[in-house]
Amino acid sequence: MADFDIEQMDFSFELSDDVSAICPACKTAPTKSIKTQLDAIILKRAMSESILCDILPHNFETGEVWHVISGGDVDSLSFLKHIIKQQNLKYCLFSTWCMGSHDVADFAQWVESGKIGYLDAYVGEIFTTSYSKQFEELKQVVNGRICVFKNHSKVMAGIGEKFSFVVESSANINTNPRTEQTVISINNDLFNFYKEWFDGIKSYNRLYDNWKPFDLSIIGEKSVNNV
Repeated sequence: MADFDIEQMDFSFELSDDVSAICPACKTAPTKSIKTQLDAIILKRAMSESILCDILPHNFETGEVWHVISGGDVDSLSFLKHIIKQQNLKYCLFSTWCMGSHDVADFAQWVESGKIGYLDAYVGEIFTTSYSKQFEELKQVVNGRICVFKNHSKVMAGIGEKFSFVVESSANINTNPRTEQTVISINNDLFNFYKEWFDGIKSYNRLYDNWKPFDLSIIGEKSVNNV
């Protein structure tokens, strides 16, 4: 599959006027044509999801560990999409250095639709300045906290109706044409390990000083112990 370079993507459209091609009936307007280009990011992500559907199970089972290496044709958030297709999430956290607005929009849709009940975000120290637009967008989506610290880890972890999981990856939550490796673990102990560690991080951002870690006990002991 061809790589996509966002810096080279053409989002423009072209209008061509042919003043000699005036409608014989009305003599008021020239013939015009318009050329638009499909959003390459959306196309790439659609292909990414299709690839994962082919190579990963549609029903993860507790204890499974899947290792994936991609040649620039799978973006990180597609792994979470694959999991959400199997279950709604009671809780989810993600950690990334950077992310795009289209990724924030995906999280917004999941939170609004109830596919993610509670969301925490962990980002790098430059996020509030270098990605200020995405930071402002994320503040409207995250119902937990946006924790800003010296962070370069790429982790997504959550607990759902069927199982707990951790996605560990070399990839940020964005679309890029590089080779990335990802490990998906269906493991409650590993989920708890990461959640406890991230819960303990102190944020540079003082907007969430009153934040309290999500209490897994409200999900129910039976649910927690069986995933």
